[in-house]
Amino acid sequence: MSTPSSTLSFDEPLTQLERIIHNVEKVMVGKRKSIEQVLTALLCGGHVLLEDVPGVGKTMLVKALAKSIDAGFKRIQFTPDLLPSDVTGVSVYNRGLSEFQFRPGPIFTNIVLADELNRTSPKTQAALLEAMEERHVTVDGETYPLPRPFLLLATQNPLDHSGTYHLPEAQLDRFFLRVRLGYPDKKQEVEMLGRMQDQSPLEQLRPVLFREELVQLQRRVRHTHVDESLKEYIVELTAATRSHKDIALGASPRAALALMLASQAAAFRKGRRYVIPDDIKEMLEPVFAHRLLLSADARMAGRSVEQALQQIVSAAAVPGLRFAPPGS
Repeated sequence: MSTPSSTLSFDEPLTQLERIIHNVEKVMVGKRKSIEQVLTALLCGGHVLLEDVPGVGKTMLVKALAKSIDAGFKRIQFTPDLLPSDVTGVSVYNRGLSEFQFRPGPIFTNIVLADELNRTSPKTQAALLEAMEERHVTVDGETYPLPRPFLLLATQNPLDHSGTYHLPEAQLDRFFLRVRLGYPDKKQEVEMLGRMQDQSPLEQLRPVLFREELVQLQRRVRHTHVDESLKEYIVELTAATRSHKDIALGASPRAALALMLASQAAAFRKGRRYVIPDDIKEMLEPVFAHRLLLSADARMAGRSVEQALQQIVSAAAVPGLRFAPPGS
């Protein structure tokens, strides 16, 4: 693996991203779309909520991604008895120095797997809010910065499973996007059994991207051009969620910003220097769906957030680009 370069050509990021996807696909069969969505969040420095039934590979996906990047990684198993200090760290009195010293918790690393986040108490869930938004942790009045980059990937089982707690709206809004894996088809499941027969391919994964390279890619994503008409389109879609008859809680301004960043990353991942409307449509559901709250009438009628978003996209006029994108 080559040493990170400070001057990357435009084609190099595509090769770097494909290396990550190819590496993760050694473990995850038939989940390229989900891998690309997680990679989109990674490029934006955003946190990911992986929500699905147990056993479909949520934890495996995060571990494979972490092994693909030469960065710090820690896993936190969330349980009902887990305390906030078990996550953030604790101040311990040092008799020899006659002072308190801070012992960092497992959240002080680059990539954190918060496994089964909704199985822990709301108090412990809330301990992550500051870290997710501010990228630092406050313990006993002292603030400690988290390492850069910092990415939280949380797995969550559906709420109708026993022993789960609702994630509060404030925390859901801090997740950049939600990814669902779903069950594999028959052919994919047979291939998965074959790969796992002798040993897990996860044990053979090696890093394919340096941490410094990831930071460079994250910076470059921000320079992907977004036309003013597309910014207005994003705001129009966001505002429509606040007035839709089936949605009791619409998308926040933070959600609008996340949609723009996700669209930039989607365009960047496809090798474009500019965003088009299809990038926004592609990322709308992963970015918005988990942030919206259905009305009671919609829930009783069996309608879904995804259906409401489809109606909003269909009703909104798709803009044309007013100016030629730079470098197009």
